[in-house]
Amino acid sequence: MKYAVVIGVGSFGFYVIKTLAEKGVKVVVIDKDEKKIELVKNIAAKAVIAESTNKETLESFGVKDADAVVVAVGPQMEDSILTVHHLISLGVKRIIAKANSEDHGKILEIIGVPKENVIFAERYAAVRVSNKLLSNNIMDFIPLSEEFSIREIAPPEIFIGKSLKELDLRNKYNIHVIAVKEFIPTSGTTEGKVIIPKADFIIKDSDSLIVAGDEESLNKIPES
Repeated sequence: MKYAVVIGVGSFGFYVIKTLAEKGVKVVVIDKDEKKIELVKNIAAKAVIAESTNKETLESFGVKDADAVVVAVGPQMEDSILTVHHLISLGVKRIIAKANSEDHGKILEIIGVPKENVIFAERYAAVRVSNKLLSNNIMDFIPLSEEFSIREIAPPEIFIGKSLKELDLRNKYNIHVIAVKEFIPTSGTTEGKVIIPKADFIIKDSDSLIVAGDEESLNKIPES
């Protein structure tokens, strides 16, 4: 991705802008609040005070040429819906829209935003936090659907010192280890090195495992 437009500078929009800009993406930001534009003017390639509910305004900022447009307008649902409607009519290639409620999300889908591009930021964060609270070994959690997710977990004690082949997690727990994050104490960094493990990989207590599976299977992984 080279060029993105972010409409709305709430908490969600701010971190989208910051993350994309740090990755080298040219980000154009639109918000009607001058104070919010001030927050991102030194981060984004361009930050303008404008009404996103005006179709001509959106067109003038080249939204049609963007690789993606993120609509993070809130809390007024009407502004978000009208903005998305204009973006669709302008032929924007990819629209990702933040929904503030279930009804908001359904309307966004009805007017043309693909279901997978409707983001419930607060609900997503709540689910992640709740799952981390419910299990001591869950380090991170990414829901892919209501039944399937990816988790980063600390290896239970019974996994340590054994190879993936020996553990046979696919048959025993119906889960897949898709990656391992190795933490090397002598490296001087807190960032783990991510590897795709082979069957003979021996799990260490300093590793974290990236595992995928259905919720029922993932919940059967021992915590210690």
